Amino acid sequence: MTDRIPFLRPSLVPSQSYFGLLQRIDSTHLYSNYGPLCTEFEARVIAEAYDGAGSLCTVNNATIGLVLAIQQSRRPGRYAVMPSFTFAATPLAAQWAGLDPYFVDVDPETWCLDPIKLQEALDHLGEEIAVVVPYATFGTGLDLKFYAELHRSSVPVVVDAAASFGTQVDGEWYGKGFPGFVVFSFHATKAFGIGEGGAVYSADTVALQRLRRAGNFGFGADRASCDQGLNSKISEYTAAIALATWEAYPEKVSRRRAIHDSYETELAALNLGEVGWQTQKVRGAVPFQFMPLLSPEGVLNRQVVDRLSDLGVECRTYFSPACHQQPQFSGCPHAGLEVTESLSRRILSLPLWEGMTSAHVERILRGITG
Repeated sequence: MTDRIPFLRPSLVPSQSYFGLLQRIDSTHLYSNYGPLCTEFEARVIAEAYDGAGSLCTVNNATIGLVLAIQQSRRPGRYAVMPSFTFAATPLAAQWAGLDPYFVDVDPETWCLDPIKLQEALDHLGEEIAVVVPYATFGTGLDLKFYAELHRSSVPVVVDAAASFGTQVDGEWYGKGFPGFVVFSFHATKAFGIGEGGAVYSADTVALQRLRRAGNFGFGADRASCDQGLNSKISEYTAAIALATWEAYPEKVSRRRAIHDSYETELAALNLGEVGWQTQKVRGAVPFQFMPLLSPEGVLNRQVVDRLSDLGVECRTYFSPACHQQPQFSGCPHAGLEVTESLSRRILSLPLWEGMTSAHVERILRGITG
């Protein structure tokens, strides 16, 4: 029987790569509260990836990072404007921050918020908008120029960049210089997987310091809570894994991009684009988490998922259902979502993990057409 190909096979760094860091924890007796390993990781990312520009705050997961970022950014208003074509964490974070998600359609090529549709929502909702939360879909380097101007014009922006840690645009690490918050995920299924965790970046070091304080129960200098805070800190054990992963990350990214290139090569060899199969128009060099692929009009993703399953291939459908089609958000207001609904019927998420080979890729793509 042919071996099954799983959708994801997370591969965290081996324990021997951070054993020495665990010994440092034993010697310091410091286990949390932005300890030395946590501080070292944050400092290395800023120095080595962002050339010293801005600040980074680790969080125990990206959803909490989004909650904090939205809470710390929002102005008076009711709505968090965002795409429906995103993971449930995005609207959930807005709800936890006391806001109502307002869903706007996405661009049919990039699968990110459609700038024209977003501007229509900005004009329509006006002062009712508390924050805009674009999603950098599947790790793409969403163009932040418009959002930086929007943020500076008094409409706060929080970028959900869950899968974009390591994405580079024009040779620069994603988010560098952005005046609002950019939120990354370090979940085990992400390219920079450490088990669970995340980080928030901002070029505004003062705002980032406020977010850090809010993530530590809102404590001020005298250990009195002076803000609506919570506990978002990572442990020193998590920081040890993050530091070891930082050392290994360039090779991980290189391997993932090579597998994505194999997909692109095989798609062209099979002429799938000529019969309606579509890839995402990405911006920048992306550390892909999986391979997103859009089926032709009239071919439902569920049919393809079942066909591949029969062939021993596991795949998913991020994001189907889209958020506005899920019970928790079905009552949320939205503009027209024609593109989103088309994507949700046709989107496929194909396996992409570091141990895959070109033979795996060929088997998967030959299987999708039956």
